[in-house]
Amino acid sequence: MKITAVIPVRKGSRRLPDKNILPFGNSNLLINKIRQLKCISKIDNIIVSTDSEEMIEMAIKEGVNYQKRPDEYCDEKSKTFNEVVEYVAKSIDTNILIWAPCVCPLVTINSFNKAIDSFLNLNSKYDSVVSAMLFKEYLFDESKPINFSIENHVPSQKLPDWHLITNGFYIAKAEDMVNWKFVYGKNPKLIEISKLEAIDIDDKSDFEFAEFVYKKQMKTLTNARGGARCNLINLSFNNTNIMRAA
Repeated sequence: MKITAVIPVRKGSRRLPDKNILPFGNSNLLINKIRQLKCISKIDNIIVSTDSEEMIEMAIKEGVNYQKRPDEYCDEKSKTFNEVVEYVAKSIDTNILIWAPCVCPLVTINSFNKAIDSFLNLNSKYDSVVSAMLFKEYLFDESKPINFSIENHVPSQKLPDWHLITNGFYIAKAEDMVNWKFVYGKNPKLIEISKLEAIDIDDKSDFEFAEFVYKKQMKTLTNARGGARCNLINLSFNNTNIMRAA
């Protein structure tokens, strides 16, 4: 059973220029993700899927494979995201595909391992595995509360369990991604990750917060463990501890 992780990246970004290769830690967001995935023993192959020659060179230097994507599958105009997923998944010879965006740099190796183990042991109720964050906030639509009652107010801890799908990881059979033209199916199993792991870099403030969290936890682990690469990459993002370190 071959497991391949694909890191989808492209040149440019609308909100944050060169987002995928912004400096992060001792490298950049793309290389950080490559090195993290290399620490996961169950992953047989890592592929950087991109239209960027610069990012291809980074993949080669890091000792992983690459997929040169045609421009029309990267410009966010010519093809839909569904068509991009179909193209990428169809082009990769593997049984299981992990879609692993580099813009969520704080997802831990432990969470990846938990997700892979969950997928390998899925029962018939589920068709895929995705990262998700528990969401307990008071929601309104245009006119009324959605998940709470004004007349019978409860603390947020007692609100219904809702989840936000995050860009940490998506795992499914490659052939299913091709058929769905999407990274997960109608019955995904949710793997809960922390609020800090769920940080998704979409703009400058996201990046600055992710960088702040990373540096604080890196400092803590370097002092405690002496700095082995996979130990440092596998940061444990406890919200309370990070805030205390600030």
